[in-house]
Amino acid sequence: MKKIFILTLIGLVTFNLSAQEVIIPNLNSDSRVITTGVPFILIAGDARSAGMADIGVASSTDAFSQQWNPAKYVFAISKQGIGITYTPYLSQLVNDIFLGNLTYYNRINERSAVAVGLRYFSLGEIEFRQNLEQEPLLQNPNEFIFDASYSLRLADRFAMGITGRYINSNLKIIVLNEDASAASSFAVDVSGYYQSEEIAYGDFDGRWRGGFNISNIGPKLKYDEVGSESNLPTNLALSVGFDFILDQYNKVGVNLEFNKLLVPTPPIRGTKFIDENGNGQIDDGEEILDNNAIYKGKDPDVNFFKGMLQSFGDAPNGFSEEINEIVWALGVEYWYQDVFAFRAGYFNEHETKGSRKYMTLGAGFKYTTINIDISYLISTSTVISPLEGTLRFGLTFNFGDEYDEY
Repeated sequence: MKKIFILTLIGLVTFNLSAQEVIIPNLNSDSRVITTGVPFILIAGDARSAGMADIGVASSTDAFSQQWNPAKYVFAISKQGIGITYTPYLSQLVNDIFLGNLTYYNRINERSAVAVGLRYFSLGEIEFRQNLEQEPLLQNPNEFIFDASYSLRLADRFAMGITGRYINSNLKIIVLNEDASAASSFAVDVSGYYQSEEIAYGDFDGRWRGGFNISNIGPKLKYDEVGSESNLPTNLALSVGFDFILDQYNKVGVNLEFNKLLVPTPPIRGTKFIDENGNGQIDDGEEILDNNAIYKGKDPDVNFFKGMLQSFGDAPNGFSEEINEIVWALGVEYWYQDVFAFRAGYFNEHETKGSRKYMTLGAGFKYTTINIDISYLISTSTVISPLEGTLRFGLTFNFGDEYDEY
């Protein structure tokens, strides 16, 4: 009797050692692109920044600083300014998808400034019909944001800004879902900007610039009660720039910028099952527990604040993958007599995180209080940008008293 008990116990132990929960990763590539709701917020809304590879956190102040770094407004030369831009999207395929941008700022005094902005993204007109004879139902999905900012100079050469933003995403198609409604949320930005005095460097003078912006901090978007939630494109941007002031006619500005989405990285998922044979494979009769279990990484279904903190260390492949999630861009701007500007830039994103790589060119012209800017994008990756071959236009009006910031 005792021998039978011992043999039974050994059998149970052996079964427990072999029959265990195992996850087999799904067959997919190493690519884990981070996706968010309302991604249009990250598109460069002005032609000047677009001409320098979407750089604007530490560049010199202009009317469109609302998107990049509102703290710059307290260093504006003109007391007030209005900026208007128009950006065609997917222009090589359609002609009615576009991004519009309207911004106004007012430098209240030497130490503070306010600004408001409106960005509208139209996805064009879409026709729905069940057959060729039916009268089409026309719909125009769209998204927009409205924001307001306040910036304050905390020291002679340093300022900070805060922005409040309302977000509305109306992408639901009523013909497919009668209960469709627009999703909305709110967000805040926190930014800072430093601008040095003009410093003599032998044959030329120079000026340092630096800035940061933590943007779109806010709750997730949700379109209906049963639908999944989408993270806002919360983003950390760090930038440094230097102006080569060659003489009274020629100036060259160089800017380097880094961006990282503060959004959870998608984990590697797989099939979770009871591996009774201990061979690491799903055999006939073995129980499958979950077809979408997390094999490696962290659960991305967390609130927005925890997701921001988690985003610094949740990449399944560790630190090397976290580094791959950092996007960098280099931009150059040349001014002649503060009248003509020529710009160029390069934008780089890792192949496993979206592979956006492109060069940009741009130009600007200033006449009294009016600035006109254009830019053009050339993809250098197999992933073609929706803005490939698109001319972007911007118009700025500066008026009011001028401040001496240099």
